[in-house]
Amino acid sequence: MAPRHEDRKPGQRPARGTGPRRSGRAAGSGKPSGPRKPAGLRKSAGSDEPTGPGRFVAPGRPARPAPGAPRRSKRREQGLVVTPATAPGAGVGDGKVRLNQFLAMSGLCSRRAADGLIAGGRVEVNGELVRELGVRVDPRHDDVRFDGNRVMPERPVYVLFNKPTGVVCTNARNEQKKRVIDFLPQVRGRLFTVGRLDLDSEGLILLTNDGSFALEMTHPRYGVPKLYAVLVRGRIEQQDVHKARGGVWLAEGPTTGMQIKIERSGKDRTYMKVTLREGKNREIRRVFAQLGYPVISLKRVRIGDLSLHGLSAGEWRFLQLHEVQRLREVAKSGATRGDDEGEAT
Repeated sequence: MAPRHEDRKPGQRPARGTGPRRSGRAAGSGKPSGPRKPAGLRKSAGSDEPTGPGRFVAPGRPARPAPGAPRRSKRREQGLVVTPATAPGAGVGDGKVRLNQFLAMSGLCSRRAADGLIAGGRVEVNGELVRELGVRVDPRHDDVRFDGNRVMPERPVYVLFNKPTGVVCTNARNEQKKRVIDFLPQVRGRLFTVGRLDLDSEGLILLTNDGSFALEMTHPRYGVPKLYAVLVRGRIEQQDVHKARGGVWLAEGPTTGMQIKIERSGKDRTYMKVTLREGKNREIRRVFAQLGYPVISLKRVRIGDLSLHGLSAGEWRFLQLHEVQRLREVAKSGATRGDDEGEAT
């Protein structure tokens, strides 16, 4: 008879061999319960070789490595392979663009709407009706027509604007708040903001109708530096500065870090300059809020070599050609630097 619970101390298990042992066949199994073969003598199915202690190998399946032995991995043997990131459309140097991009460049509609016009048979290229998406055209030489009317690309426009707080970076017509484009009624044609500044932020923002320029200014591959003047609540600790510089984990993943220069610190406020090369949505506000320093004010004061010099809040001016070229040189050097780092890794 097995020992009763009250015969054991709390937490003590019954000793092995104290209860009755069944002999003969195991109940309901139909197999004898005699002594088992030593583990090292068991054989895999269809093989005369023992498989080792406590291991069974199915027919046609290779044996697993012994416990403690290093596992073989094709990825480990191959090593880490780094492929440098490329921007969308990079490597195409014939001067041609996709047809939907050309229609968007002309100010006719957005790229998505252009796909619908092409599929609907309303666009002709050099006298031939085009319904296939992905067709590429030469903006300088090809004759593109929409409903029989010649479509011409817009002249590129580049605008620098000093955004006040309370203004939104959207072109939505039903927006109730004042939009950035509402400050530029004199500029004809289609314009959109290059990136965004949230409602409570202010400072330098660019507007253009040149999609490739906007891509170079915002795509992480190019890493164009953007400088912000930031005021946070609280006296920031040095360890938190190191955390922000090294990167903080947000909902969409870790940040790539930022350059931080403390201008001055008070008892309950800290003034600093923050530089980002690739930014997530509201990254500065979210990073410092997570570290316990809510942002009181945020102003973008520089993009590349471009500053707000001479512009008050709500004022704007056209960029000069050398300024656009300089910004693109900064983007090109950033892309080259990123490729070199990828190869070195």
